[in-house]
Amino acid sequence: MNRLPPTEDQLHAYADGQLAAAERQQIEAWLAEHPAEAGQVAEWRQQNAALRAAFDPVLAEAVPDRLLRAARRTPGWSLPMRVAAGIAWLGVGVAIGYLFRGTALPGESGRVALARSAAVAHVVYTPEVRHPVEVGADQEAHLVQWLSKRLGTPLHVPDLSAQGYALVGGRLLPGDAGPVAQFMYEDHAGHRLTLYVRSDARENRETAFRFAREGKLAVFYWLDGTLGYALSGEMPREQLLSAAESAYRQLNP
Repeated sequence: MNRLPPTEDQLHAYADGQLAAAERQQIEAWLAEHPAEAGQVAEWRQQNAALRAAFDPVLAEAVPDRLLRAARRTPGWSLPMRVAAGIAWLGVGVAIGYLFRGTALPGESGRVALARSAAVAHVVYTPEVRHPVEVGADQEAHLVQWLSKRLGTPLHVPDLSAQGYALVGGRLLPGDAGPVAQFMYEDHAGHRLTLYVRSDARENRETAFRFAREGKLAVFYWLDGTLGYALSGEMPREQLLSAAESAYRQLNP
């Protein structure tokens, strides 16, 4: 007997682990027969994990005295409820505001999505101290071979030592239409750059740099054939441009 497809709300609830056992099993059986939807659910789970990694540490931080004093002056709720609500809304507001800010202009959606996705990945993973990458620079050959295989195209890792940045390593990430790669670099002061690479772009001959900034975070991004690149870092535009130009020259010898 054919199963009715689950609604998008049900799929989101499944990804969030909010379903009862019986309904969860039904959706798992349906996803087993629909790999495209299963991939979308896996991406939602990855995004959830990334958001938790980025914002859960906020919950462990001490509440500033100024917020405690303000909470004591607010009638109606108990102190723990007021503090918890404030922290929760702060985390939700930062996450949603960052992930869904802005809209793409006609003809720019692919490029803007590339820059936005690269910025989110940068913000999520560069603060990591113990696990910033999946595979370290000491296994660079394996890293490049693995990510090239997963993206279905030969990848190259630019050398940014002339700009003062050494390769830390890289990781595999979910993209809008398939896997993407992220390479991370670091200078002697601990500042980090990330190069975000996707291979699902439409064939494109335009390679001009585009620039975007959100607060301190700057992104240079460009398309080259079916590949899309975005270099992100918290630095002045001119400094990031120098690194982006170096990366471009090495990727297009």
